[in-house]
Amino acid sequence: MKAGSPEEAWREDCAPRRTLDLFSTKWLSMILHTLHVRHGGKARTGVLLRSLPDISKKMLTQTLRDMEERQLVTRHVHGTIPPAVEYELTPLGLRFIEPIELLYDWARRNADALDALPRGARSRW
Repeated sequence: MKAGSPEEAWREDCAPRRTLDLFSTKWLSMILHTLHVRHGGKARTGVLLRSLPDISKKMLTQTLRDMEERQLVTRHVHGTIPPAVEYELTPLGLRFIEPIELLYDWARRNADALDALPRGARSRW
């Protein structure tokens, strides 16, 4: 691959590919969105579970752990009985809100385009 070539611009570790990789699971973007828009940047696990229809507790836990590893959220354990666990957006996590909100806004304004997709393309919803 030559330096400055179009192929180099789309190398495996380029910013667009890393962005798509980050948002390749629907739950990561939905959790970020829900934390920000519905809960002011922080929420307990149970609150998130109730706020995200169709997510399993296992998937929520796995995604939150991944988000914590990526430093998008911080995990706070409160010394109550039973222990209360709260997740809060980090400054880095807040930086990813803008593209998510742009995409979600586009989706709301263009629902008809999504509805026009052939049935097979919509079956995962």
